[in-house]
Amino acid sequence: MDIYFSWVDYSLLILMLILSAVIGVYYGFFKSQSSAKEYLLGGKKMAVWPIALSLISSTMSGLPLVVFPVEIYYFGIQFILGIFLVIIATLFTYYFYIPVFYKLQLTSTYEYLKLRFDNKIRILASIFYTIYMLLYLPVVIFVPALALAQVTGINIYLITPITCGVCIFYTTLGGMKAVVWTDSLQFVVMIGSMMIIAIVGIIAAGGLPFIMKTLYETNRLDFDFDLDPRLRTTFWNSSIGNLFFICSLICINQSTIQKCLSLSTFKKVKQALIIFGTGMTVLVAFICICGMTMFGRYYDCDPLKSGKIKKPDQLLPYYIMDVGRNIPGLPGLFVSGILSAGLSTLSAAMNCLAATMYEDFIKPFMKKDISERKESFILKLLVLFIGLISTALVFAVEHLGSLFPLVISFMSVAGAPLLGLFTIGMLIPMVNSKGALCGGTASLIIMAWITIGGYIHRSKYPYIPLPLSTNSCINNTITKLTQSVPDQESEDGFFLYTISHNYYSMIAVMIVIVVSVIVSYFTKDKETVVNKDYISPVAHFLLSGKDNENSYHDVDKALTIVMERS
Repeated sequence: MDIYFSWVDYSLLILMLILSAVIGVYYGFFKSQSSAKEYLLGGKKMAVWPIALSLISSTMSGLPLVVFPVEIYYFGIQFILGIFLVIIATLFTYYFYIPVFYKLQLTSTYEYLKLRFDNKIRILASIFYTIYMLLYLPVVIFVPALALAQVTGINIYLITPITCGVCIFYTTLGGMKAVVWTDSLQFVVMIGSMMIIAIVGIIAAGGLPFIMKTLYETNRLDFDFDLDPRLRTTFWNSSIGNLFFICSLICINQSTIQKCLSLSTFKKVKQALIIFGTGMTVLVAFICICGMTMFGRYYDCDPLKSGKIKKPDQLLPYYIMDVGRNIPGLPGLFVSGILSAGLSTLSAAMNCLAATMYEDFIKPFMKKDISERKESFILKLLVLFIGLISTALVFAVEHLGSLFPLVISFMSVAGAPLLGLFTIGMLIPMVNSKGALCGGTASLIIMAWITIGGYIHRSKYPYIPLPLSTNSCINNTITKLTQSVPDQESEDGFFLYTISHNYYSMIAVMIVIVVSVIVSYFTKDKETVVNKDYISPVAHFLLSGKDNENSYHDVDKALTIVMERS
């Protein structure tokens, strides 16, 4: 029997959308932002707590809330390592990357690559980011739309334009301030709903001891230390492999950097990152608990095998409606949290992608004396354009299979090479522009090849989850399956196509580093020096004496930079 929203659930959902729209109207009409600096950076007068909560909300999109519990349900507890990876990535952001961005005060992070290398690298990186976001945003939109369709019975093709329309509306009108304050509102909804559903889920499943017992009996508490890279989920690819994925989400993300730059002092940036790291850790912990309680609830009657849902990504919405049906408003609160997370990521990404497109593709062709009001208007048009394109692409996402591997694949093709470029720029002074160009291009091409080949391979030989049962809903026995290589025939496939998607981001970054270092070594210029400001403080010891004089690569480049900044 299908379970749908009550009028209380609809009321909570509509209230959240209305509040988000009201914030956009307030900052769009009553707190008018007439300059690009106001629109993109909030006039650099933003407070620490709203920025920190906004960072959490936009980073933790609806995708993790829906997909990560399902990962634990089907493949075990190893995803809990993400709690520690978030902390490590936050530390990397503070010590390695943010000091450089904050010192240079650049609206577009990709402007850094022009200063450190040359304009070709900047354009290459901006193209990477634009392609990546236009591929990623439809997935971000699709997740909450899928959840809403599951719990309301309304067609996803109707839900998507409505929810995206609200987000496009408040982001276009209100700019950074609207994004930050709606993100803060949505974080409160998100964390509140996760806490409540975790508690209710534990009770509904029969208590924590029973949940742990079922997890243990089905091997979901085991950490697999097998070094075989073909295994979908192991300790190694869940820790080392996924660390690169999380760093690409946090460390050099335009949204992260742009929000940190909206704070007036570096001390406030540190405070915001501490709150961000703490909040993300708590949220990931609740996501893991949710996945564990889901299995405790359905360990002997899997909804997918019993036909109650059609695809794994529908499992969490079904679970919420199941355990929360007797608590008025709980399903509405939780789905509002999922929707909030998706809208938060969408709004932040639209704002940041607009900044990148304007700074890197439009501004160079504009007149030098363009008014700030006109700049602000162009940015709003870009946000509207990005939102419409992303909404249209949603309808292609539902035909591309499981969402989690899909997103990691997108990140690895374009997002992870970006992490590689910024890493070699800030941490390896000997890398030159030729090396960076070759490394970035090689990573893009190779990862596109591996990703496409891997996607085709896994469509034929999908990974098999840990043991599942339908004993209590139909007369069936527990399927004795493992997460090893799913089919003997799949061992005959090309090795790179069989590698777990959890390693993709690591491979992409390593390609950039290795190729760039090798090319730079053979194309080095004895007179080339690097401005100390472009290197992370932790890597200053690698600079030569000439580098520490803060000289530029050459006279022509120095003149170009001075003219651009004047």
